[in-house]
Amino acid sequence: MKKIIKTSRAPKPIGPYNQAVIAGNYMFISGQIAINPENGELVTHNINDETSQVMENLRSILDEASLDFENVVKTTIFLSNMDDFSDVNKVYGSYLNNLTAPARETVQVSKLPAGVNVEISMIAML
Repeated sequence: MKKIIKTSRAPKPIGPYNQAVIAGNYMFISGQIAINPENGELVTHNINDETSQVMENLRSILDEASLDFENVVKTTIFLSNMDDFSDVNKVYGSYLNNLTAPARETVQVSKLPAGVNVEISMIAML
């Protein structure tokens, strides 16, 4: 059985998917982009603010399930430009404890939804 996780503190899905799904002992969080859930606007004026918005959206989804970044076991970061890796890594890392950080991969893709520069998905353990 699966449980759907929804919160108004993160962007509404823009397609046939949910913000997150709990299945068994894991929560699978859909890729988040830098949409400000308060006004629906994209935050793309610089990569640091864009990444911070993505991480805040992820935090809100985790919080809805009474979880936090310590529960995250796997992360995937999609970048439209690998030259942004260092800045994204710095902001992303500021949300995590280096000693308990999740497994991760970072890949460059040719294009992301809405023309954003970064998208991050996560898997968390309950």
